[in-house]
Amino acid sequence: MILKRGQKGSFEEQMDNMKEAANVIADLVDLGFQVVLTSGNGPQVGNILAQQSYEDAPPMPLYVCGAMSQGQIGYMINQTVQNELQRRGKAIIVTTISTRVVVDGKDPAFENPTKPIGRFYTKDQAEEFNNQGHGPYLDDAGRGYRLFVASPKPLEIVEKQEILAIAERGGIVYSVGGGGIPVIRTPEGELRGSIAVIDKDRASAVLASQIGAKTLMILTDVSNAYLNYNTDTQESIGEISLALAMQYHDDGHFIKGSMGPKMEAGISFVKETQGVTLITNPENAIAAIQGESGTKIIP
Repeated sequence: MILKRGQKGSFEEQMDNMKEAANVIADLVDLGFQVVLTSGNGPQVGNILAQQSYEDAPPMPLYVCGAMSQGQIGYMINQTVQNELQRRGKAIIVTTISTRVVVDGKDPAFENPTKPIGRFYTKDQAEEFNNQGHGPYLDDAGRGYRLFVASPKPLEIVEKQEILAIAERGGIVYSVGGGGIPVIRTPEGELRGSIAVIDKDRASAVLASQIGAKTLMILTDVSNAYLNYNTDTQESIGEISLALAMQYHDDGHFIKGSMGPKMEAGISFVKETQGVTLITNPENAIAAIQGESGTKIIP
């Protein structure tokens, strides 16, 4: 929604994309939904990391860069959505909450970094960074070398009560940007930032569960999830039961790093809440709500 394929990611491009998304969000409000928004932040946080390469700029920890990206995306959402609602005669507050997400410091993910972030480097550059102890920089699907970090399981949304309070008062809140700012709870009860990236879909499912949402809508760049994706036997998935969704997942139909986390998040939400998950693209969001498009997982 925020950045399209082939775009460089300029502010103007992102704002234009958000204006299109704002129409979808306003349509949901028109239908009577209370809306809580989340998003990824891969391109934005990657640019923030790259901008810190200047010698005169002290580098910030990854979790601080994540917080920066939440503010950046939140500003674009606040502006575009509130302006669109005002055009429709609706005086609704749209706001952003910088959101922390608790992870387990002993999560096995910290021993096996799997999430690539930031810009691409050559093999020689990656070896130099690794030798300096700044890695691991690893090959990312043959496209170049990137920094890999841990992607631990999200456990708790720290600001869940504040998010719920805004929604219950009729406001729209953007939160859990980029999967949230990962924090670890110390034995003394303090929260401390952690070098990690939380999957945005999994974190969104946890938020939806913890605030009592009835529907989790995951917007991506395809209208449906598919069986045998990108093959001659590709088949779109419409409405399916939780049990069948779990079977398809276990059969390996969904690619890791693509539809896999979205289906896992959708399955987790339905299992936890007996609610409904919808997976589609922005163009078909309203049709999916009305049962005319998208993938729908039901209890």
